[in-house]
Amino acid sequence: MTATVTRIWRYPIKSHGREPLASVLLSEGLPLPFDRLWAVAHDATDVDGSEWASCRNFTRVAGSPKLAAITARMIDDRSLTLSHPERPNLTFAPDTEAAALLDWLRGFVPENRPQPARLLRAGGRQFLDSSKGDITLCNMASHRAIETSLGVALDIARWRGNLWIDGAAPWAEFDWIGKRIRIGQAVLEILGRTERCLATHANPATGERDADILATLDRFGHRDFSVKARVTRGGPVHLNDPVEVLR
Repeated sequence: MTATVTRIWRYPIKSHGREPLASVLLSEGLPLPFDRLWAVAHDATDVDGSEWASCRNFTRVAGSPKLAAITARMIDDRSLTLSHPERPNLTFAPDTEAAALLDWLRGFVPENRPQPARLLRAGGRQFLDSSKGDITLCNMASHRAIETSLGVALDIARWRGNLWIDGAAPWAEFDWIGKRIRIGQAVLEILGRTERCLATHANPATGERDADILATLDRFGHRDFSVKARVTRGGPVHLNDPVEVLR
């Protein structure tokens, strides 16, 4: 296999914006720095951020597709800028200016859904979608297989993955479960598949649901896309770094 890293993405606020990176320093046993460090808890939960909580406690794209069109840019360790085609940009400090975000989000969540109530910073494990696995690894060839089956081009941002690779066979990533891979100078253990939800139906450019991704995945006999991984040896990862399956 000859594969390389083609995209690196993190999501500072869970379901509220993606940020492309040219490189990242991975640390053993940890997610990407600042990935899902914050999350917006809704008014039907009392989670406080002190421990990991499942995604149902937070405002997210699966129930509020307009959130898919948010992009993010971290300015420094304490502030970031969010952008959306229907809003002026918002620059704020998540730890001290949460009210500004909640006001900016007004109208993005359907009225029949629990509404944004609090912006939480993770006190321990970051607000990842799973309690197991820290990094989501996606395969461009598998993405293209879905595009071919659906008959339309799809933005890869639908999948909200961290590391994207190209050069492997479609669905090869599923064969890596239980193995280790070297990416740049880091080593990751592949733990399992990532089951997908309605969030994938939302167009990241518009925030509108416009593709039945789950039904398309059903044609492949599952509803999985990408794999969960854990860093077992830290190190820098850059765009175009090689990917090697270790024996």
